[in-house]
Amino acid sequence: MTTVTFSLESTRFDEDYRPRSDTRTTTNFANLARGENREQNLRNTLRMIDSRFNELAHWGNENGDRYSIELDIVSVSVAIDSDGEVSGDAMPLFEVLQTTIVDQRSGERVQGIVGNNFSSYVRDYDFSVLLPARSGSPSTTHLPDDFGVLHGNLFKAFLRSDIYAQNFSKPPVICLSVSTSKTYQRTENRHPVLGVEYRQSEYSQTDSYFGKMGSRVRFFLPPNSKAPLAFYHFGDLLGEYSDLELAATIGTMETFQKIYRPEIYNANTAAGASYQPSLANADYSPIPIAYDREERSRLGLEQGRFAEEHFVIPHKAALEEWSKDFAVHQLDPQGERS
Repeated sequence: MTTVTFSLESTRFDEDYRPRSDTRTTTNFANLARGENREQNLRNTLRMIDSRFNELAHWGNENGDRYSIELDIVSVSVAIDSDGEVSGDAMPLFEVLQTTIVDQRSGERVQGIVGNNFSSYVRDYDFSVLLPARSGSPSTTHLPDDFGVLHGNLFKAFLRSDIYAQNFSKPPVICLSVSTSKTYQRTENRHPVLGVEYRQSEYSQTDSYFGKMGSRVRFFLPPNSKAPLAFYHFGDLLGEYSDLELAATIGTMETFQKIYRPEIYNANTAAGASYQPSLANADYSPIPIAYDREERSRLGLEQGRFAEEHFVIPHKAALEEWSKDFAVHQLDPQGERS
């Protein structure tokens, strides 16, 4: 019988952040923390996050400087135990962000939402190695039936693990950019922090992939934002999190999206009633933070190949056995194990 065991480590993302050498470096974060502009990049990023968060958390915050956000990169690894024998070292698997809200007035510290950003070696393998090999193009809409199943089961198992329960009190929320291949329609639904809800024309590849991880997705345009954000949630998005927690996620991830995709999230015109985002949009304001998109794409492929060589291929039989067994023992609708 094959079992998997998860472990995690945290790295503070601050002005002194340097990518870890012994685990997966989250491509986006590492990208900002290299080169001659690293300190300025990090300082400007953190300043933008705090500024946006205080703008959203405006109640009892007359001067717009009451709060600050602390960020920790949570690196999750997995060890495979096949018939009582551990197969090599733990493999780096996922990385997410944990926010902590610091009230500068009272000194109170509040644990925010875990998730936010999401990066994954196996996801890199699925999209950068497996999908192109099967289809000849990474943009095909005809996905294999088993595409993302192993990755989804690994993520679900992590959420149900003791180590998750020991470190996090609520389900994660992953906040990403909207898809440039889909059209989004504004609705009448409004939330005081999340903003105006949008609905999309159809699911994207990312939506389907995250669905196999157990998530649902909703799209909201926060107040004074330029484009909707995609919120992949595993609990009750509107009922389970405080306004401060949601504001911290928006302040963090909208800042990163302004850096990664300024054509969309720092556009000079906000999304209208019907909206299709485009990276070809020329009407946007550049962000004074250096970010290398070419490196991000290249590292995605390199990390996918690493996962293939060190995880997927050598443990193929054990992973297939574990994934099938996990699927059989999924939680039933009443929340009890079958």
